[in-house]
Amino acid sequence: MTRSLNDVFSGRPQSIFPTMSGLARKHDAINLGQGFPDEDGPDEILELAARLIIEGPNQYAPVGGVPALQEAVARDNKRFYGLDIDPYTQTLIVSGATEGLAAAFLGFLSPGDEAVLLAPFYECYAPQIEAAGALTRFVDLDPPEWRLHADALEKAITDKTKIIVINSPHNPLGKIMSMDELEIVADAARRHDLIVICDEVYEHLIFDGARHVPLMTLPGMFERSVRIGSAGKTFSLTGFRIGYVTGPADLITGVLKCHQHLAYTSPAPLQKAVAYGLDMGDEYYDEFRTDMQQKRDQMSAGLEAAGFDVLPCEGTYFITVDIHSVNRNDDVAFCREITEKAGVAAVPISAFYHSSQTNAPRNYARFCFCKKPAVIAEASRRLAEYFAA
Repeated sequence: MTRSLNDVFSGRPQSIFPTMSGLARKHDAINLGQGFPDEDGPDEILELAARLIIEGPNQYAPVGGVPALQEAVARDNKRFYGLDIDPYTQTLIVSGATEGLAAAFLGFLSPGDEAVLLAPFYECYAPQIEAAGALTRFVDLDPPEWRLHADALEKAITDKTKIIVINSPHNPLGKIMSMDELEIVADAARRHDLIVICDEVYEHLIFDGARHVPLMTLPGMFERSVRIGSAGKTFSLTGFRIGYVTGPADLITGVLKCHQHLAYTSPAPLQKAVAYGLDMGDEYYDEFRTDMQQKRDQMSAGLEAAGFDVLPCEGTYFITVDIHSVNRNDDVAFCREITEKAGVAAVPISAFYHSSQTNAPRNYARFCFCKKPAVIAEASRRLAEYFAA
């Protein structure tokens, strides 16, 4: 067959995550590259999901989501952020946050539109935007603090710009956007009449007593924002593929009209089990955050003991190191080296930049710490032993 395929996807290399995971399997390395926990979430959610599957029905759920989950999402927004959300017109249940992002990009963007991304950025953003026929424009966050500057954002906005995408807490950086940075985005969105897509899947993983502030809680931002959450991240059940989108009714309708032609709907029993999870008491969320913060501290100490300069991690379950501290200059080569020779896999930060960005830093790597303490300890030992030699 000689027909060409869609260059947006076929012209790109395979995602960095299956690439590094495959390399880790080949070399029997501890996989701290791909971001998935090595333990499932609360037993109560799993047991309820199993019972609901057996009891049935296991037929199509409503396209907007099971009402029980839509209502739970609305309660969750009120409980944590003081947002008054209509569960039936201002929420949408999607098949994972990635599908929710795709439905938002395809639902909002037309050929010739432009979208602004803050680099580095999660890898699915650019291909999904380009698949809609839109163009991507980039604003580099300055390492090592990874700050957003108002003048840089302003320069990226043109009369064709329709959306800005933000991710806080940030994958891969482990950064949370400060109030000053949120105000920079909000000011630009209000002045230029832009939509902001807010990837907030790590909203419940913020450390050291900080709190998550959704952009849509700022003045004048609810009507122009959608925020995307993830049961997979909140309950360590990434295989459930249940996400939720919140926003004003007109934008939610725009996402839904695309969602119905992508996933259409998600498994009803899993939706109902997630609804139960969202209503769990504060003790669950406190323990979840405390446990992950302890793992962050353990991973940070282990990396420092191996000789790395470790950057601050304010949220998510990712931690970044500067590989210059171990006399390495190429993050891609570094990640391959430690996977093959030290038996620990990580991912290069440069993989989170667009291929057209020739100025991407090449001296940072991301490690995932949502693993059992014994796994973190062994990975730290291997790295310390390798770099000591």
